[in-house]
Amino acid sequence: MKELTEEQTLTITISSDASGKRLDAVLAAGSDFSRSRIQLLIRQGLVQNSAGTIITQLSTKVWEGEHYQLCLPPLQTLNLEPEAMPLDILFEDEHLIILNKSAGIVVHPSHGHDHGTLVHALLHHCQSLPGINGIERPGIVHRLDKDTSGSLVVAKTEEAHRALSEMFACHDLNRQYVAWCRGVPNWREKRIELPIGRHPRQRQKMAVNEGGKASITDAAVEHVYGPFSQMRLTLHTGRTHQIRVHLAHEKLPVLGDPLYARSYHPGSEIIEPARQAITALSRQALHAELLEFSHPISGEYLSFRAPLPPELETLSRALNRSYGVKQ
Repeated sequence: MKELTEEQTLTITISSDASGKRLDAVLAAGSDFSRSRIQLLIRQGLVQNSAGTIITQLSTKVWEGEHYQLCLPPLQTLNLEPEAMPLDILFEDEHLIILNKSAGIVVHPSHGHDHGTLVHALLHHCQSLPGINGIERPGIVHRLDKDTSGSLVVAKTEEAHRALSEMFACHDLNRQYVAWCRGVPNWREKRIELPIGRHPRQRQKMAVNEGGKASITDAAVEHVYGPFSQMRLTLHTGRTHQIRVHLAHEKLPVLGDPLYARSYHPGSEIIEPARQAITALSRQALHAELLEFSHPISGEYLSFRAPLPPELETLSRALNRSYGVKQ
């Protein structure tokens, strides 16, 4: 797509291949914008046909030869100041960056987090990054919770952002997490397929909720350490707090989770040095270890394994020394 100038409009002509398809899908395919961005423009009344009629239905069928004009409002800036912060970069080219995010870092600004976020660091590292849905949130395609560490992909161009967004929407990536949990399940592998929505009373929490969105997590026990489990989780959807909610529902709360696990202070029944390592945890024991996908531009298959941070490496060694490993 060409850079828009003063008029900030884009006209798309429907081809024969697109005839009979949905408006939102066709406009996304014919531009460098994500489908969610196109849907937002339609809902805002910023898409019209050649007769000047504003189209508000996402599923409107389009036909060969029709013209649709997109009116693009200026990008809303967040007036963020770049901040020089260390970034653990696993991979970078002109299209994207793969980071190993540290625990304690918020991905993007929000209420109470107006500085020191990953976005502030990215603005310092890169000269130009694409926004999301018309709002400057540089390159962010997905998130990790503040106290979850591990692999995170960031788009550096609009084209890469659009392609990566579609991959996440279609779940066309391999995302595997490692978690250390309190409790041992009576199964070795399980697909946890439970809808997740906002908690009905505690609005800062999510919960398994019949009215929530479909959520799928594949869980497998990697190791058993006495009363604790090391789990490998594969995400097939990306709901807020998904792994933490699903594991808590299975009565396998993530160690150190302040929101979904009851306060836990290991007593003398827990063997040293495991007791010391668990007591010293200042974060949830959840790490986004593996990220695999096809490069959005070149198509090359990429695989990244984010090393464990020191506190989780210490926990893993302590549990192994205390209890050994039961396969």
